[in-house]
Amino acid sequence: MSIEVFSEWLYATSFSTGLRETTWAIPTIQSIHIFAISIIIGSALVTELRLAGMFAVDRAVPDVLRRYLPWMGRALAILLLTGLLLVVAEPGRTIGNTVFWIKMALVVGASVVTLKAREPLLRENIVVEGDELAFEGEDRAEASKLLAWFMVLVWCAIVFCGRFIAYT
Repeated sequence: MSIEVFSEWLYATSFSTGLRETTWAIPTIQSIHIFAISIIIGSALVTELRLAGMFAVDRAVPDVLRRYLPWMGRALAILLLTGLLLVVAEPGRTIGNTVFWIKMALVVGASVVTLKAREPLLRENIVVEGDELAFEGEDRAEASKLLAWFMVLVWCAIVFCGRFIAYT
């Protein structure tokens, strides 16, 4: 089954039709989706900028991560649910859209890095020396800062792709 055929079939389902024909459904789902995005982006920026040594440097890294990672996890679940509903409601707009799939790949990659690759930082012996993040090895601290800046760029790219979907 091709993407186009699947998209047409999904569009014709009663659930998809019901979502589109209920005047408040799509705007409500989009609002919740955007709210979840704002929670994820805000939390990601705080945690990544902390790891880069640019924000909340007076707080221990594990404390910042423990505070914001649960918010990101919950918001990601809401984001996935609302995103799925939006795809079901308007499959032609998303399923065949390359920008949509780039966004999905970026979301999966960023989520895995943010939620899983940062978990070891919760257990490691991390010391804050002034404004600097210090691990047992200096190379690891520098690598973590580079990863943090890269992740800020990835989360920004996700927002850009999400906005750009409407124009492709």
